[in-house]
Amino acid sequence: LYLVLYVCFSCYILFVTIIMSTLAMTLLLHTACPRSPTACRSLCAALLRRSHRRAHVSHFSHSARCSSKTCSALLYRNHGEPSQVVQFEDVDLPSVGAKDVLVKMLAAPINPSDINMIQGTYAILPDLPAVGGNEGVAQVVEVGSHVQSLKAGDWVIPRDAGLGTWRTAAVLPEVDVISLPSDIPLLSAATLGVNPCTAFRMLSDFEDLKAGDSVIQNAANSGVGQAVIQIAAAKGINTINVIRDRPEFKQLSDRLKAIGASHVIKEEALRRPEMRELFKTCPRPKLALNGVGGKSATELLRHLQVGGTMVTYGGMAKQPVTVPVSSLIFKDVKLRGFWVTQWKRDHSHDEAAFRAMLDELCSLIRQGKLTAPVCTEVGLQDYRTALDSAMLPFTSAKQVLVM
Repeated sequence: LYLVLYVCFSCYILFVTIIMSTLAMTLLLHTACPRSPTACRSLCAALLRRSHRRAHVSHFSHSARCSSKTCSALLYRNHGEPSQVVQFEDVDLPSVGAKDVLVKMLAAPINPSDINMIQGTYAILPDLPAVGGNEGVAQVVEVGSHVQSLKAGDWVIPRDAGLGTWRTAAVLPEVDVISLPSDIPLLSAATLGVNPCTAFRMLSDFEDLKAGDSVIQNAANSGVGQAVIQIAAAKGINTINVIRDRPEFKQLSDRLKAIGASHVIKEEALRRPEMRELFKTCPRPKLALNGVGGKSATELLRHLQVGGTMVTYGGMAKQPVTVPVSSLIFKDVKLRGFWVTQWKRDHSHDEAAFRAMLDELCSLIRQGKLTAPVCTEVGLQDYRTALDSAMLPFTSAKQVLVM
């Protein structure tokens, strides 16, 4: 009998405690809300955070509202060699907000900058864990209620680096993507946002190039190099294209000439008398484009005309650029650098500039004057093979992940 009375009394105390706590919370909300809606929202948020302290929040979205939807993604939690730290995982997709779009990724390439970002050596690094990939094309599946510039079915590419394109789907803010026409080839769209934009800006922003002028570049078989060749050819500009010697040099040379290269030479030829013969058929270049660094960059400088400009956009040799004193004193050459990510950020509020560039590039694609680089398409689950291939020396084919 005593035990029964004790249990009943304990239940009564617990019941009274719950009722009093509820009344106190109601009174607190009633007091805060009429005087300050902001205080009410803050209080509610605090209570919700406390009651859902262990709820999972996706690291790969701008929103903390998670849905039951997931996507497959190539994820890395630590910096290191890509084939060792990148993992194929399922991650949560957040709900589509009023100014968001749900996109289905179609294809995304593997660029050197992607590799450097995973290794932890790039100029910008996302918070970890992160989804790999900075470039690619996606199709809009769903739009938020306040989205105005996009609709379901549109093709889009990232406006900036760091969105993480190596995944099957994503929910992104409308302002983080820009539309492309869907009547261009898929691989052209997937590889448009980085290399062709880099080539276009370097040919446009540093020297006033006209038909008949010359440009010299190393790394001519790279994605940027192939875009430079084609854009320059469309404008009637000669290109002198330098590549490293290799067993298949003749085949590569023929392929570059087929897309518009005026001259293709080996790096060793830059230091030989035959260059004087070459300049009898075309003028010395106003512009040099350096994606290698080291001795290769020094040799490009030697062949610039007086007052010419060398623009460095890459450093594949991982060696510093050495400038001959004579080039500075007697030729007054200019040394500049270019990073397309910075250009996009500098023009983030200038929609017209970015749009005009994409429109011109897409026009060249439609005319058959600008094609995607040679690509190897690889399924997302076969990413290890693609990553290993992307890091091989003398690689001419770009690895593209298809979803």
